[in-house]
Amino acid sequence: MVSHDEFAFSTAPEPHRKRTKDILRRHPEVRALIGTNPNTFGWTVVIVAGQLALAAFVAARLSWWLVLALAFCVGAFANHALFVIIHECAHKLVFRRKVPNILTAMFANLPLFVPGALSFQKYHLKHHAFQGVYELDADLPSRWEARLIGHSVLGKSLWLLLFPIFQALRPIRIKEVPLFDRWTTLNLLVQVGFDIAVYFVLGPKALVYLALSLFFSIGLHPLGARWIQRHFITTKGDQETFSYYGFLNALTFNVGYHNEHHDFPSVPWNHLPRIRAAAPEAYQDLSYHRSWTRLLFRFLLDPTLSLWSRVIRRNRNDVALDAPVTPDQEVKPAESLAV
Repeated sequence: MVSHDEFAFSTAPEPHRKRTKDILRRHPEVRALIGTNPNTFGWTVVIVAGQLALAAFVAARLSWWLVLALAFCVGAFANHALFVIIHECAHKLVFRRKVPNILTAMFANLPLFVPGALSFQKYHLKHHAFQGVYELDADLPSRWEARLIGHSVLGKSLWLLLFPIFQALRPIRIKEVPLFDRWTTLNLLVQVGFDIAVYFVLGPKALVYLALSLFFSIGLHPLGARWIQRHFITTKGDQETFSYYGFLNALTFNVGYHNEHHDFPSVPWNHLPRIRAAAPEAYQDLSYHRSWTRLLFRFLLDPTLSLWSRVIRRNRNDVALDAPVTPDQEVKPAESLAV
């Protein structure tokens, strides 16, 4: 039966804070996994250089349909990995200091065609702090977005195909976060300058390759199913965060370990599987996904799965939205326990 056109409402607090406390109480050794992984910067250099080399190659040698194929089969995976690196930088998991992480994120952003690294950082941290709070969590689809897309295969396919555009429009509703600051402005200027340089130095075909790699990396592609995997309600019950334990974690810096990441946002990508290994009892009863490809087709073909298949709540760290919030209440729930 087709679900109602409204999000699932929960009066319970977000699920990760309690699980973090329980794991730390039973397994205090998990604290040793918290830290940074500077080797991630090395991977950033390799992937950025690889994407630029491929862009130069396609501009010089390939026909347009081969550019499309290469973007789908190779560029999408490279760009998705760069998105994960930007995510690591948002949590300061590459270097200890803020500025080196910001600069690494901006560097990783270069092959991604559009300037999103620093904007992502601001809104993503709100997502961790206020998971499911419609006015604060830009990871939630907007209501107009869910109404527009509906339940049809065509609508959901178009949503995935154009996901970068829909994602870029969501911050408009997050009133507490300014759209621009000095870092997002710098990110914009650097990215525009880089795109212009690619166009004039390597040619329009190279720029189109990078743009296609972007849209496939987070859109109508098995990798795009990650946006469904993380928080879409795909099982009966009250679970609202799901992990993915398939082989593509090897190409995406373990980004599928999403419950583990929300429980311990201060743990870098290379240690996320060790959280589950250290505390198997905390995750053994949680549903998870094994295939992004299978999930992609399920999302497209199942009319009961739609953008409405998300949990929303009206509290911010147990403070009602219409109550005044003091600066000390504006914290990241799970992460504050893990550091």
